[in-house]
Amino acid sequence: MAVSYKKLFKLLIDRDMKKKDFKEITGISQGTLNKLQNGGNVMVDVLEKICLNMDCNVEDIMEIYPDPVDSTKKRTARSV
Repeated sequence: MAVSYKKLFKLLIDRDMKKKDFKEITGISQGTLNKLQNGGNVMVDVLEKICLNMDCNVEDIMEIYPDPVDSTKKRTARSV
């Protein structure tokens, strides 16, 4: 599955908030901000920290997309 945090960055724009301000308000590191910008994996406690400090819900800051189906991979039956 792929995760997108585009909603988070749209929220920052809507609130006229700079990334520096966002980091100060939430207490997240630059490394975590980089992960968010690149759609990387972050711990649930980071999402909780963001939501509590930004007064929003997790669905306001992220979306989860299923992985695209790779047509070159074939499913094989498992032998029992």
